[in-house]
Amino acid sequence: MGLTSRSLLYTVVFVAVLCVGLTVWLWPRLSGRGALPVLGRLGSILVTQLSIMSVVLLAVNSANSFYGTWGQLLGRYDRSPGQVTAVTDTNTGTTVDAAKGGLIRPASSQSTDRMGLPEGPKDKVGAVESVRLVGRRSNVVEPAFVYLPPQYFQKQYERQRFPVIVAISGYPGGIDNLSKYLQIPKTASELLAAKKMQPTVIVMLRPTIAPPRDTECVDVPGGPQSETYFTKDVPEALRSAYRVGHEASAWGAMGYSSGGTCALELAMRQPSVYPAAAALSADYKIKNDLTTGNLFGGGDEAKQREREHDLIWRLKNLPVPKVSVLVTSSKKGEKNFKETEKFLKAVKEPMFASKIILDEGSHNFTTWRREISPSLEWMSKQLVFPQDVNN
Repeated sequence: MGLTSRSLLYTVVFVAVLCVGLTVWLWPRLSGRGALPVLGRLGSILVTQLSIMSVVLLAVNSANSFYGTWGQLLGRYDRSPGQVTAVTDTNTGTTVDAAKGGLIRPASSQSTDRMGLPEGPKDKVGAVESVRLVGRRSNVVEPAFVYLPPQYFQKQYERQRFPVIVAISGYPGGIDNLSKYLQIPKTASELLAAKKMQPTVIVMLRPTIAPPRDTECVDVPGGPQSETYFTKDVPEALRSAYRVGHEASAWGAMGYSSGGTCALELAMRQPSVYPAAAALSADYKIKNDLTTGNLFGGGDEAKQREREHDLIWRLKNLPVPKVSVLVTSSKKGEKNFKETEKFLKAVKEPMFASKIILDEGSHNFTTWRREISPSLEWMSKQLVFPQDVNN
């Protein structure tokens, strides 16, 4: 039985209930004095507690896919990079300027140490800036890391605008997860050095704009305007302070877990802003839960809004957007594998899809680090560079 299979969980639940029943039944027989009755009582308590804890741990792991297989639980991970497979044919030197509108402000609270970049000057190794991004329409100020490639600081590129990847963490993780655990700046730097990726600005954000609530990149009726933040405020703020592309062809979104869901939702709902998206272990629809609260309001309009955030429903019932997407999953260990297959089967022109399907993986950073390098390579091929000249 697989580590995340329901049959294993049900079996362990049965064993736990059996252990509790046996303990209750045997307890009077173990009530005597002496070493054997005492050892019997201790043994029955220990076995019962272990069985109950096993149920709890298996249920938590099954819900979150921290370990997808027995081998991963024992520390045996395959760390080789994933391979991108096309599903559909696709062949048919200035830093933050706080004065320009004040939409990007330097932040001292977020450390940019240990980002994985090599030592050296900015025009040789690039840089990561810690900033606060001001959303005029969504009325929020959010933390962000901005990775600037070495070319951004080189004289021959001083009049060029760079493509942009908006990288979104999972919930409840913050932007530190993108730099420390997913290692985006380090990986991008290595790919640039190996000429496997074009010079790209990468902004790292969290998916919620109203923590601790999980806003899921949704414009909540009467509440946080998360989709507006990502589709209007983020591009406006970055263009006000950095030399980044003004055309949509230079922009893409990517993320892991709920951040991957967010990236797909943004691309398919707002293709004129993000015509490319890479989603690592994403879901394909957004639903209300304890962390989100009511995202869609009330009445019949709420049901329609929820349907429109179901990406498979959109592919079957609404005009298909002209976007390119990359999705990832694992045959063993990822609970989204079957939904990923359904999503890929529903994709049709003018939309194009590619995939990374691992034989074995889990809902954790060990798996996502195998996917981030090929995902960045794939994304780089979707974005146009150089962009228009900065006058």
